[in-house]
Amino acid sequence: MDNHTSNVITLFLCGDVMTGRGIDQVLPHPSNPVLHESYIKDARDYVTLAENTNGIIEKPVNFAYIWGDALEEFERVSPDLRLINLETSITKSDEYWQDKLIHYRMHPDNSPCLTAAHIDYCSLANNHVLDWGYAGLQETLDTLTKLNIKSAGAGHNLKEAAAPAVMEIEGKGRVIVFSWGFKTSGIPRSWAATDDQPGVNRLTDVSDQTILEIKENIRYVKRPRDIIVASIHWGGNWGYQVPGEQREFAHKLIDQAGVDIIHGHSSHHVKGIEVYRQKLILYGCGDLLTDYEGISGYEQYRDDLNLMYFVSVNPATGKLINLQMTPTQIKNMRLNRASTTDTLWLRDVLNREGEKFRDRVKLNPDNTLKLQWE
Repeated sequence: MDNHTSNVITLFLCGDVMTGRGIDQVLPHPSNPVLHESYIKDARDYVTLAENTNGIIEKPVNFAYIWGDALEEFERVSPDLRLINLETSITKSDEYWQDKLIHYRMHPDNSPCLTAAHIDYCSLANNHVLDWGYAGLQETLDTLTKLNIKSAGAGHNLKEAAAPAVMEIEGKGRVIVFSWGFKTSGIPRSWAATDDQPGVNRLTDVSDQTILEIKENIRYVKRPRDIIVASIHWGGNWGYQVPGEQREFAHKLIDQAGVDIIHGHSSHHVKGIEVYRQKLILYGCGDLLTDYEGISGYEQYRDDLNLMYFVSVNPATGKLINLQMTPTQIKNMRLNRASTTDTLWLRDVLNREGEKFRDRVKLNPDNTLKLQWE
């Protein structure tokens, strides 16, 4: 399949990209390492944990280092757009949010790590973008603007936070991304943007009224050949279950609101995939980049294993044409191609979780995965 024809739009999607804390410390311009966590008070300790597990990291690394083998995959697949959930504040602010247990921060001078991977868009409606207060949010927004990276899901007021990101793909159409966050992912109520307060686009419920409002917002911006992406931060960090309420909401977004792709994130590991009425629902993409190496407690979920999702859709209909996934493993604070053994483990998990959605994943000869659906 040729991704460069006008009949196909291919997007790169992934789970959480957490470039703060330990990853920020190995980059050329680390932030003040002081943390306000219960157990770890210095961000450099996360680097030490990783090195104790997988070997010494020669610091500082260059900006492209953390993407590792993913850069070659980007070149090979050549997606039209690269979309991530950026789960960190980009700031020098020391005004940490005192009611939170964890605070992610990347120094603005390390932000070229995003352009090193040619990231086009960052979702911000998550539970870490305000970790360093309103000043931290302001600097995050300013930094992304300077980098010419689109964002949605947070802003100076509710109107800005709720506004979608609109991206034109020459000769093909537009991709429009709405970003929402839920309480279930740990977003505090106080973080919700209002008419006169900065914050995130936090949905309070999944009622028919909420669906109607989303439908109207989409109808206002949608034109022919537009692909509508709903980037949603929902649910807890661990566990494969997809709550019935979540699934029903996803279906209504497609049936009633006109969404074409649901990009779900928050879980620290990959979750089941559903193709509903030929539209893709990713309930949980796992983490793509984290500093969790050496942290024990949830080994059964293999949160070191991740997927790069390459989603190809028909711009005329929004229907899924192809989903290819490249398995990666976080090691030494960088993305590495996963081994065949680990790729088979991911395949088996996706097949187990996909049974209720009536889809399967097969292993390709090049150690990538392909979704098959009815």
